[in-house]
Amino acid sequence: MDSTLLSGVLPTLMDDPVSYAIPFFGVALLLEWLAAARTAQQDAQRPPRGAYLKADAWASIRMGAVSILTSAVFNTVGLIGYAALYVYVAPWHLSFDAWYSWVFAIVGVDLIYYTYHRMAHRVRVLWATHQAHHSSEYFNFATALRQKWNPSGDVLMRAALPLLGVPPAMVFAAYSINLVYQFWVHTERVGRLWAPIEFIFNTPSHHRVHHGMDRQYLDRNYGGILIIWDRIFGSFTVETSRPHYGLTKPVHTYRIWELQTYEYLAMTRDMRNARTWRDRMGYLAGPPGWRPADDR
Repeated sequence: MDSTLLSGVLPTLMDDPVSYAIPFFGVALLLEWLAAARTAQQDAQRPPRGAYLKADAWASIRMGAVSILTSAVFNTVGLIGYAALYVYVAPWHLSFDAWYSWVFAIVGVDLIYYTYHRMAHRVRVLWATHQAHHSSEYFNFATALRQKWNPSGDVLMRAALPLLGVPPAMVFAAYSINLVYQFWVHTERVGRLWAPIEFIFNTPSHHRVHHGMDRQYLDRNYGGILIIWDRIFGSFTVETSRPHYGLTKPVHTYRIWELQTYEYLAMTRDMRNARTWRDRMGYLAGPPGWRPADDR
C-alpha cells in the first residue's frame, strides 16, 4: 500500500468527537433530569413536558452502553472495507487536510443518514433495527442514548463515501459529529429557535415532530444535522402542537433485550404465518404495519 494513502485511512480513538462529548452528555442529562423533578403534571394522559421516568431513562442509558460495543464491532468491520475501497477502488483521493473534504464528508454523511433513516421508517426489516429508539413515551436527553444495536445498514451505506475518495477516518469522524449533534435535539426544554436556524438545521422542535406518534407527525423530519433534506424531498412538517411520543403499538417493557428484538420477532411470526411468498416478502420489505390485501 502506498504510504501516501495511509494518512486519513485509520481513525485515532482519541480523535473521535464522541469520546470528547461523553462528559457533556452526562452533565446535560443530569441537569435535565434534576429539572424534570420540578415539572408539574399537566395532562394525566401522558408524561408532563420534559419529564423523566427512572425505569425508562435507565433502559435508554443501558441500551446506549450496549450500542457502543456493538457499533465498535460493526465499525471495525466497516473500516476494513472502507480502507480497501478508498485505496484500491476510489478513482481519486480527497485530501484529509483540505476544508472542502470535510464539508463534503459531513454533508455526505448527513445525506446518507437522511436516506437510510427514511428507509428505516418505510422498510420493516430496517424498522426492526430502528424502532427501539422510538419506543420511549418520554422525550429527553436519555432518549437520545436509546440507540439500536445493529448499525449494519448505516455502515454499508456510508461505504459510498470512501468509494468517492473520502478518507475512511474522515467518514468515521463525520459520522461521530453527526451523532453528537443529534444528542441536543432530544429535549422539550428548548423551544423554537431563530427562523434561519430552524430553516436549515435540525432542531429540538423538528425532532420532536419526528418522535411523535400522532397521525400528522408520523414518518416526518428525518434529518440528522440538516433539515433541508426534508424540505427538498417533501418529508418536512412543522411542530404545531406538543406530540405524543412513542410507538403506535407500544411494547410496554423496560427490558432492553425485548425492546431491541420485539419487532424482529413480530416480523418473523408474520412471515411464518403468511400464506404466500409474496406476502412473506411484504412483511419483510413492506412498510411497518403492512398486511396482505385480504387482511386489510
